[in-house]
Amino acid sequence: MATLSDALDVEVARYPTKRLADSAQHLIHRYRTGVDPASVVLDAEVTAAAYAAYRMPATHAAVTAALAEVAGLAPDFRPRTMVDVGGGTGAAVWAAAGVWSSLGELTVLDQSTQAMGLGKRLAEHADSPAVRGVRWQRAALGDLQVPPADLVTLSYVLSELTDRARAATVRAMATATLAVVVEPGTPAGYERIMAARDELLAAGMRVVAPCPHSGGCPIPRGQDWCHFAARLGRSPLHQRLKTASLNFEDEKFSYVAATREPWPSAPGRVLRHPLKRKGMVSLRLCGPEGLNDTIVSKRDPAAYRAARDTEWGDPWR
Repeated sequence: MATLSDALDVEVARYPTKRLADSAQHLIHRYRTGVDPASVVLDAEVTAAAYAAYRMPATHAAVTAALAEVAGLAPDFRPRTMVDVGGGTGAAVWAAAGVWSSLGELTVLDQSTQAMGLGKRLAEHADSPAVRGVRWQRAALGDLQVPPADLVTLSYVLSELTDRARAATVRAMATATLAVVVEPGTPAGYERIMAARDELLAAGMRVVAPCPHSGGCPIPRGQDWCHFAARLGRSPLHQRLKTASLNFEDEKFSYVAATREPWPSAPGRVLRHPLKRKGMVSLRLCGPEGLNDTIVSKRDPAAYRAARDTEWGDPWR
């Protein structure tokens, strides 16, 4: 079965490894030194390939984790159409097709012809007919009309937009049955997710995940942030591009999913790594009534066993 990793390996083999590595390190340096992401233009094929090789696997893992969580809450949801806003090289359409085999019509909207050109070449290697048949459409994200769709996604894009363009772009997603926004799991990424959440609620949608409610976020702003992690393996090329010693990484992300349709309520969520001591487990939970610190002991054997197996980000019923 052809995976996104396989497709990336085929595509980047067109370029010398050193040239790819130099381009990737230049991009990494620019991001780490606080450059405005909107100023990073993928104006050369090798730059787009380097960007895809070092960023697409992590984006794909984060979006897959978010969509899989949503799918688990409503097993009967079978989306047929999807629009990925600012989808670039197409990581989110690969992720969505892996979660929902029902998808048949996929559209990527982006303003970079280089990124979409690479995405189209990658998609040609996919096993999924829906991914191979993606419609790639150029669009300016600040002034966007999103066509009706069962699923609309926006991942790792908001930091590239002005505040006004962010709000307009998220509002344009609110015509979908399900709208999902994913950002890096940093304090700044979480704040962008909170702003997107507010826009979706103001447009008449309600939160599906990860929150167990559509009320205000109970986490004190500026003191903590809600985020999760998706573990992914690194290919040998991925390791070389990142000059990494480990063959895996944990991509931290924040997200919000909202709908206009009836949807089962999400369970409470474990917000921190559980503190596991002899005979007891301490859990920091976000539930319908807000934040709650719960201690589970051996006095309740079933709950204790469940708590011992629970990790950060897991649901807690």
